[in-house]
Amino acid sequence: MTNASSRGATPTATPAASGTRRIIGLALLLVLACALPFLVSNYRIFQFTLVLVYAIALLGLNILTGYNGQISLGHGAFYAIGAYVAAILMDKFGVPYWLTVPAAGVVCLAVGFLFGLPALRLEGLYLALATFALGVAMPQLLKYKHLEHWTGGVQGIVIVKPDPPFGLPVNQDQWLYFFCLALTLVMFVLGWNLLRGRVGRALVAIRDHPIAAEAMGVNNALYKSLAFGVSAMYTGIAGALGAIVVQFVAPDSFSIFLSIALLVGIVIGGLASISGAVYGAIFILFVPNIADQISKAAPWAIYGVFLIGFMYLMPVGVAGAIRVASARIMRRTKEESTPLQTP
Repeated sequence: MTNASSRGATPTATPAASGTRRIIGLALLLVLACALPFLVSNYRIFQFTLVLVYAIALLGLNILTGYNGQISLGHGAFYAIGAYVAAILMDKFGVPYWLTVPAAGVVCLAVGFLFGLPALRLEGLYLALATFALGVAMPQLLKYKHLEHWTGGVQGIVIVKPDPPFGLPVNQDQWLYFFCLALTLVMFVLGWNLLRGRVGRALVAIRDHPIAAEAMGVNNALYKSLAFGVSAMYTGIAGALGAIVVQFVAPDSFSIFLSIALLVGIVIGGLASISGAVYGAIFILFVPNIADQISKAAPWAIYGVFLIGFMYLMPVGVAGAIRVASARIMRRTKEESTPLQTP
């Protein structure tokens, strides 16, 4: 039998080559994303901007549920808090729209951390019910008569769409798209760095083996509260961006169905997957519209069919299915490029 070197077998791809291909792929996607608003109508630009907004929210929820294992059915409440912080600052105090986004993130970080402290006593379905209560109560709290001066009550708050700065040759919709795209890139890079480091390993360890994680010196209470706070911060930033893009906030816009839609998004996109946030955002924005176009009489029935189909065909989510398919293609390519052994 001749050895592998004498047969001239094709070596496997090095990590450096794989990383180079990944960087090239991301660069091409970024170029396509930058060209997109010049190729579609303003309504499509609005839709893709909302995809970016939802992707940030889904990444935040995935940090909590996918990576840390804490189930939340009330993240629509943090989305609403971020939206109202931005709307109130712009409407009542004349704060520039770009400053309201970090302000919403800070407020939701504090609220999420404080909510996470008592939630430490709850696990599994009990935590899900507690967050569900938060999501159900938030629209009613926003309608509370003593807060109407700030929240606008049932009528909500109307926001003026910002103009492009520095005389840029783009319209308002295109500028908001690029503004959200830049913030999405920043939030995803921050999330990637957070999850690939010590904090990310601690979150996953708590999710998989909480007792073993604590025995290894991981402060479970601190990390779980921080996961809640960081997750709420991401969702609050998304809420602020969503308010600026939609130009309107009202209590009924943040019903419990928003929280359920966010949870559906991370499951469809892929739990514990950063790229899954984008796939989930595309699903929760476009699939309801497609279902409505298919059947005006029963759009939610069609939506249910889509949901069941995705879960049946991609039980690990879209990101997981793509990852499995890529691994199979790479393995098949490797097998085809390796010559058969000769005696």
